Amino acid sequence: MHFDLVDLRLFQNIIEAGSITAGAARSHLSLASASARVRGMEASLGVVLLERGRRGVLPTPVGKALAQHARGITRQVERMYEDLGEYCRGFKGQVRLLCNTSALSEYLPERLADFLVGHPNTDVDVQEMPSLRIVEALRHGAADLGIISSSVDSSGLETRFFHDDPLVLIIPPRHPLCGQTSVGFTDTLAHEFVGVTASSAFAVMVEEQALRAGRRMQIRVRADSFEGMLRMVSKGAGLGIAPKAAMERWRSHLTLESLPLNESWADRKLLLCARAFDGLPPYAMPFLAALLG
Repeated sequence: MHFDLVDLRLFQNIIEAGSITAGAARSHLSLASASARVRGMEASLGVVLLERGRRGVLPTPVGKALAQHARGITRQVERMYEDLGEYCRGFKGQVRLLCNTSALSEYLPERLADFLVGHPNTDVDVQEMPSLRIVEALRHGAADLGIISSSVDSSGLETRFFHDDPLVLIIPPRHPLCGQTSVGFTDTLAHEFVGVTASSAFAVMVEEQALRAGRRMQIRVRADSFEGMLRMVSKGAGLGIAPKAAMERWRSHLTLESLPLNESWADRKLLLCARAFDGLPPYAMPFLAALLG
């Protein structure tokens, strides 16, 4: 049995991305090369590592064990390079950050850019996913840091406050709900909505709330960003739900009203989390400071 670091990083990327194609892209390999490496690993071990399906791949029990060892080995290699310091000037550390839609679109871009400019030897791999999946990924060591909603059970992880992130109902001009001071989410479900991309963590979270109430949101159209959603709402295409920060950013450009949602899940905070903050790689500590700064 012989695996090299490229094999291990590739397999780790495939598991985290959920597909061989995406894992190959993150590993800077062609799909053909990545597939050949996976087949080689399976042949070497004499077992199946991945279950292939129409929606991607899932690790078999042996694949899960290999992924866990791969994470440990690649982390040790990264620490080795970091410890060697000046003898390995070409080394680039990579921090893996998982975050929800709101954090990615509203609070991270400037902080990420400032950090990258100031730390040329550290890259940041950012992935968007729902808070529940972020918690599970961190518990299994699949990322360094996560930004999650405070409404999610984060037991087993260390957390620190990152940002207030209340959600509001966005109302177009002359809508029947105009003029109210607040509204419950179920009261809005008789009306049509403009949503965001169905696969986004934000859409999954909001639409799950409607299902828990025994209803389904009437979504006429979806936008690929909060900006696009707000622009369509301002033209009367339907109601919207968005972070208050997004609404405030576009309020002066669009004719809109917003109302607080009388729901505990809408009055949320964002938390920065990790398995253990003091267990992060040395090159990740400045990034942690930048996020908390």
